[in-house]
Amino acid sequence: MRRRVVLTGIGCATPLGCGVEGLWDALLRGQSGVGPITLFDAGTFPVRIAAEVQGWDCSQTAQIPACCPRLPRQTHFAVFAAQQALQRAGLPLAELDPRRLGVSLGCGEVFPDLEVLGSLVAESLLEGGLDQGELMRRALLVSQRCDELAFEPGAAAGLVAGWLDAQGPAFNFTTSCISSTIALGAALEAIRRDDADVMLAGGAHSMVHPLGISGFYRLSTLSTRNDEPQRASRPFERDRDGFVVGEGAAVVVLEELEHARRRGAEVWAELTGFASTHDAYRFSDPRPDGEQAARCMTLALRDAAIDAMDIDYINAHGSGTPANDVAETVAIKRALGAGARRVPVSSTKSMTGHLTTACGALELVICALAVRHGAIPPTINFDHPDPLCDLDYVPNTARQLACRHAVNNSFGFGGQNAVMVVSRYAG
Repeated sequence: MRRRVVLTGIGCATPLGCGVEGLWDALLRGQSGVGPITLFDAGTFPVRIAAEVQGWDCSQTAQIPACCPRLPRQTHFAVFAAQQALQRAGLPLAELDPRRLGVSLGCGEVFPDLEVLGSLVAESLLEGGLDQGELMRRALLVSQRCDELAFEPGAAAGLVAGWLDAQGPAFNFTTSCISSTIALGAALEAIRRDDADVMLAGGAHSMVHPLGISGFYRLSTLSTRNDEPQRASRPFERDRDGFVVGEGAAVVVLEELEHARRRGAEVWAELTGFASTHDAYRFSDPRPDGEQAARCMTLALRDAAIDAMDIDYINAHGSGTPANDVAETVAIKRALGAGARRVPVSSTKSMTGHLTTACGALELVICALAVRHGAIPPTINFDHPDPLCDLDYVPNTARQLACRHAVNNSFGFGGQNAVMVVSRYAG
């Protein structure tokens, strides 16, 4: 029989708070974490809003010897979330076989330090006049001020593994918006095939930076509602105009079920299904017919040994771009058939913004909380239905609902799809 995998600890740093209780309370209240950008001077930018982690203090990770203040923001988020997840899991590290402990994260590219980048280079991004040679020269200065390897996307996973003496599987995935969902899937499979008993898995990222904001703006994917930031992210709604960049991290402790039982661990949820596919269509646009996204959902349900009628909630990728939301709606209909309209679908990106490589991990946590607490967070800012998006998007108000199985959709740039099924632990 296949080894079962359960979730026993959660840690997070999000635009709605650093801690799972605060996050869940804010989600059920329909609170927005979007506001004016404060991490750099965005006064000359056409997009001046983001979902930042408020009041972040790097001293929260100071007890990790290698985690110096000069490390990238996303690395600090990842370490903080890992610490919090371990504490919530009550994991006795001294009693674990380090060869059976692993780390799997989804972390994205790290941008040059703002002091090194310089305002002139940042401003030139908007006109497409960036001198790549100058940027690389300045970025190299960062490496001279801090260990160059610390600025690799995989640095956070390596740092966490070293801190824990985790000698089992160690992964980092940089696959756009599905990165942390793929990381969770890899951790799930590592435990299933008996390569590990415990995995720390999740993701972290921060693209609230001149390079991140300008890059997405030039792809025409960002909302420009600068005057009403808390109402800017409006997935599936008729007047949506793009997503809002967010930042943060979510890390969970995954354990083989019998390992968790033996130590009397509290189980939050069970991970029962995972799948990944590719659109093979265009880099920046999803397949309009939703074929491969739907197939990904179908394969994840098959892996979980359930069918469409067993699904009680879908946490949608729901980025808020015109093309993505329609394509995802089509995909859900293809995957669930006649039952699609009975299933609540919400996009919590309406509140957290889009955490890029970390979004899948955060949204898996939200699915776990939904099945644990029997509640569905809303899609806020849903004022005018889009005729092409005609499912139940849980508009504006949370809903109490007994939830056995939740689906977490992650659909990213480049046509990448990943889906995870989270189930209520039934003993």
